[in-house]
Amino acid sequence: MINDASHQQKLEKLTEISAPYKAFLYDCDGTLADNMPAHKAAYVKVAADGGLVIDGAIVDELAGWPVINVVEEINKRYNSTFDPIAFGEKRYQVFYDEYIESTQPITYVVDHLKAHVGKVRIAVVSGSGRKAVERTLGILGILDLVEVLVCAGETEHGKPYPDPFLAAAEQLGVNPADCLVFEDGLAGTQAAEAAGMQWVRIDKL
Repeated sequence: MINDASHQQKLEKLTEISAPYKAFLYDCDGTLADNMPAHKAAYVKVAADGGLVIDGAIVDELAGWPVINVVEEINKRYNSTFDPIAFGEKRYQVFYDEYIESTQPITYVVDHLKAHVGKVRIAVVSGSGRKAVERTLGILGILDLVEVLVCAGETEHGKPYPDPFLAAAEQLGVNPADCLVFEDGLAGTQAAEAAGMQWVRIDKL
C-alpha cells in the first residue's frame, strides 16, 4: 500500500505535468484501478482450465493489448491452439464474476482525476470491455465523473493503434495535441504517440 507521503508526491508530480492540457485520457486497468493481478489470475485460470500452465508475466509484458491479441501471442509462444474469441469471453467472465469486486484504486491517479473534474475534459480509454470498465469505475466511485468512455471493440483497432485515443478526443471535442494520456503500459504509450498526444507513465513517477 502506498504511504501518504509517496501518494502526495506522486499526486503533486502528476498535477504539475498535466497543467497545460485541456483533456485527460486515463487508461483504466493498472492506471486508475489496481487490478492487474486479478486480470493476470483470470488469464492463468482460463489457460489452466484448457490444460496449459502459463507464466502470468506475459500479461504484464503485454499490458494494454487487446485480449484477442494477447491470446494469439500465448498461442505463438506456447504452441497452443486456443480460440482467441472464446478464450477472451471466458477470461472476461472469470474476471467479472470472481475478481472484479476486489478492485482497489491507484489513489494518486484517482485523486488526480477527481481534482480536475469541471476544469478539463475527462475520458477513460481502456482495452477492456465496457461492462467491466463501467463496473470498475463504479467500484472506484468515479463512473459519473467520466465524460467519455472508449472500450474494447469500439474502434477498428485497439492499442497500440491510435484509434481509441483519437475517438476519445473527437468525442470530447478536443484537439489530440491538447490531450494528455495516463498509462501504465507500452501499448498505451505507443497508441498515444501515434495519436499525436503526450503521455505519462503513472508507474514510472
